[in-house]
Order: sequence, then structure tokens, then C-alpha cells
Amino acid sequence: MATAAAPDDSTVRETTKASEEVLPPTLGSGSQPPNLFDGTTRLYISYICPYVQRVWIARNFKGLQDKIQLVAIDLQDKPAWFLEKVYPPGKIPVLEHNGNIIAESLDLLSYLDANFEGPKLFPGDQDPAKQAFADELIANSDSVITAFFKAGRAYAQGQGDDDISKILAPALDKVEESLGRFSDGPFLLGQSMSAVDMVYAPFVERFKDFFAAVKHYDITQARPKLKEWIEELNKIDAYAVTWGDRRLQLAALMNKFGVILVLFYLYSTVLSSNRSGLTHLNLYLQIQSPVA
Repeated sequence: MATAAAPDDSTVRETTKASEEVLPPTLGSGSQPPNLFDGTTRLYISYICPYVQRVWIARNFKGLQDKIQLVAIDLQDKPAWFLEKVYPPGKIPVLEHNGNIIAESLDLLSYLDANFEGPKLFPGDQDPAKQAFADELIANSDSVITAFFKAGRAYAQGQGDDDISKILAPALDKVEESLGRFSDGPFLLGQSMSAVDMVYAPFVERFKDFFAAVKHYDITQARPKLKEWIEELNKIDAYAVTWGDRRLQLAALMNKFGVILVLFYLYSTVLSSNRSGLTHLNLYLQIQSPVA
């Protein structure tokens, strides 16, 4: 079984910062804006958005917690200042940096790697073969993610197991096959987590939880590389801390597909949390809002 490389001292420090960070409250229409365009670099996020999670993981992995401030936006009750002064389309994630606004999660991964210090997200010229495979996987990511959502809708529409499997299995098998491309580690590019893992994992894990809950189906069954990949990712604090309460993530995805069990999961999340039920409800509803 492949194993991940031992972390160096800088990675350990970055991981510690990720696990110790105090997350900001979610800002709604009644909130006051931060001092916009004052030289502070800000990443505007929602806590349950998989597209945001890609960039949040990257920010943590590169150890940029002290250099990129998180600003959480309530997408059901967006502040006017966000729409008027930050990003009129109202989508997230967006980055405020050097007086500019940069949007779209895939573009932001490249931007962070090119403009900030820390471990590289892409192999680049140091390993052309891995960079070529990274480009291929990222180019194909939409087709895999689309299959996940199509399978979720098929379940919600009452389609049978065979129909759902025909949609879901090829996407999962593609990830399993890709994880076997390099033998030097358990990640999509081998030894270390990279931007490619950050692109896929927020969606793979959400649908893993979704199908386990609604169908008692383990997507990692007969896919040992997929199982190991998920286990290794969750050993990395820079990744794990971006999940928050997974029951809330699951409740949001269930709601997206109109699954009535969402009420139970939302209720259990509210009861078991130290945060207010209203905050949870606002976060839960945000899965319906546009993201990039």
C-alpha cells in the first residue's frame, strides 16, 4: 500500500495553524463591511460550498492563514456592500488581493500558487508528466462532478439502483483508475496532496456521505485506492478543518435533491452544536445559492 511522504517542519507548522484558526461569523445584510481594499487580502467564502472548499484547502495547505483573511458571506442574505463593492455577480469564492477581485475556484487555485509562498499546488516544470496529468484531470473534473449530481437527481426522482449505478459507477471508476497512475503515494499525483485532489475531494466526499445515508451504499467498496485516498486526505489538517460539521454538509446536499430526511439531519445538527440553530439554518440554506 502506498504511503504519503513524511511532512517537513514547514508543513507541520502550516497544519498547526489550520487546526488552531478561529473561524469568523457569517455576515448578512445587516453587517458592516470590512475595510475593503485597504491592502488586506481576503477570501470570501461560505462554509458549506464545495467550490469554496477547494480554495480554502489550498490557502491552508500553503500556510496562508496569516496572509489571507476569511470573510464568510450569508448567500441567502447577502450584504449590499458585497454585491456593490466586492463582486456584483454575488458568487463565491472570490479573492480580494492588491486592489483586485479574482473569482472562479479553478482560477483561484492557479492564482494562489503563482502569487503566494508555500508548498506548490501544481508540479509545474519540476515534473512535466505529473503536470500533464494534472491538466487532464482538471479538464475532466466537470464531467465527473456532473455525473455525481446527475446520480443524486436520479435517486431523488425514484430511479432504480441499476440506473443510478450506470451514472455513478463510471465516474467513481475514473477516480479509482486515476489514483493508480502514480505509485509513489496515495494522492492523485502520487506522493503529496495537490490542487487536483482539492478539485475533486470536496465533491467525492459529499456524495460518499450522501449515498451512504440514502442508499446505505459505500462508494469505496471494491475501490481500495479511493478508500485510501479519502483516509489520507483526512489526516491532513489543512483539508480536514474545512469540513466543519459533516452532518450539516449532508443535510444541505439532501435538501438540494429534495430528500425529506434532511429535516432529521438538520435537527440533529442543531441539537448537537454549540452554535445557534439560526446560524445553522442560514448555512444550510446556502447550498441553494450560486457558486463558482
